[in-house]
Amino acid sequence: MLDSILLPALSSVQREWKRFFRQRGRVIGSLGTPLVFWVFLGTGLGAAFPSPQMPGGLGYIEYFFPGMILLTLLFSSIFSTISLIEDRNEGFLQGVLISPVSRSAIVAGKILGGSGVAVVQGLIFLALAPLAGFSPSLSWVATAGVIVLTSLMLSCLGYIFAWRLDSVQGFHSVMNLVLMPMWLLSGTFFGLEKAPIWIKPIMWINPLTYSLIAIRSSLYQDYSSLMVPFGICILVLTLFGVSLFSLAVWMTEKGEASR
Repeated sequence: MLDSILLPALSSVQREWKRFFRQRGRVIGSLGTPLVFWVFLGTGLGAAFPSPQMPGGLGYIEYFFPGMILLTLLFSSIFSTISLIEDRNEGFLQGVLISPVSRSAIVAGKILGGSGVAVVQGLIFLALAPLAGFSPSLSWVATAGVIVLTSLMLSCLGYIFAWRLDSVQGFHSVMNLVLMPMWLLSGTFFGLEKAPIWIKPIMWINPLTYSLIAIRSSLYQDYSSLMVPFGICILVLTLFGVSLFSLAVWMTEKGEASR
């Protein structure tokens, strides 16, 4: 039973990695875009928001850095699931669906492949943390754990959107309409404590808010403005991830039956 799920999933993971290394522009874009945002936006906004106005007296470059880790994970996880649309258009997905492979293995392989790529890129960006003023410590292990959970959750979310769409252009439209606002309203630019009253409910139900708080909690020291404990953030991310994975499996089974 285990082999019937594990082996097909690992084959899908291997395929995703091969696809990733063959697309050099994707590697550059996933890492380069957050880096450019961090340098230019962080420097520019830092002039408008001096350190005394930031929580704990942080500089804006330092405050902005966790949001750039999140953006790296968002780009990499979501763009990895675009391959689902390409597989459908090329006929590969239909071939997989008529095989005896379990639907859980199909979903798990796609999500593990995409999230694995995102985790590696997120850890590479985390390695730049000393440039933002962070000192390496054991707390970075907790940061890496948050990166893994967030990547899995975003890959599940990307799979759900990609399963319902039949064009890459449509996927990009969804990203601009839904996924980028999720990042913008996660607390990257301003925390929950400074958000307008009508935006706070949106931020509270946004799973990326908890990812960002957890990353800041594990990176910062003596950061007193965190409104959610680290453990609660991990619990929320886990619940979101499990729920989205279950939905992805259900959609895959239902979609196959409707064909």
